[in-house]
Amino acid sequence: MTNTDQQTQISPKKPAKNPENQSSGIKAFLRKLYFEDEPVSSAFRYSMLVFDIFAVSFFFYLSLSDHASPWLRPIEIFIGIVVLLDFLSRYYLAHRKWRYLLQLTTVADIIVLFSLFIPTFTDNYAFLRILRALRIMRSKHIMDDLRGHSRFLRRNEEVIQSLVNLVVFIFIMTSIVFELQVRINPDINNHIDALYFTVSTLTTTGYGDITIKGTYGRLLSVFIMVLGVSLFLRLLQTLFRPPKVSARCEECGLNRHEPDASHCKHCGTIVHIKTGGE
Repeated sequence: MTNTDQQTQISPKKPAKNPENQSSGIKAFLRKLYFEDEPVSSAFRYSMLVFDIFAVSFFFYLSLSDHASPWLRPIEIFIGIVVLLDFLSRYYLAHRKWRYLLQLTTVADIIVLFSLFIPTFTDNYAFLRILRALRIMRSKHIMDDLRGHSRFLRRNEEVIQSLVNLVVFIFIMTSIVFELQVRINPDINNHIDALYFTVSTLTTTGYGDITIKGTYGRLLSVFIMVLGVSLFLRLLQTLFRPPKVSARCEECGLNRHEPDASHCKHCGTIVHIKTGGE
């Protein structure tokens, strides 16, 4: 045996480092937080839900406030940092990056980030930060967590989703009406006037004591009536029809079943509905 062979046996080659493996630990950790069914994962998703509710409530307060205080800016920066980290984590985990970027909730997060970190150019459009509300209860995994722990949510999931959509629409439209009309319309002096007009328009009550001016104002009124009435009717529909829960049938794909169903009513296959031990 030659000296070279002896050295080869004594000092075997070390495997080459794979750059992809260097980031696999971070990716696995993030995937665990966002997608897996472990206690730490549920705790993280619940904390993000609480954060989103706080952020949206804070943005609602700002949109209805007529003055800015110095202590508000640090809170905005904190919210912006958390939203940015959440956005980057989701983007990093996405299999199809472009498809992820085109999702409605992703576009909303980008708008929120832009309005938070470039306030000098977006003071008049700060109301768009309320779009973060679109993230609330849009995650399949957080919905699975909530269904497993809340019988009330399992029975009223569609009602809550419809209510969230309607409230987001009302506050976005209220802010748009205010920004477009406050300088040209003596009937609209604050956000409460704009909120009153928006609600009376989408419910087709139309008292007529407050109207918005100009061609764009009339077009906006039409948009509020058409889309707002649709969302309002959707909420009424979910309130008065028999309650169902989300549970996909593996055989036929039916997604909605009665809360106590054990078999799919369409094909008869056994369905597994999470009951949280009830």
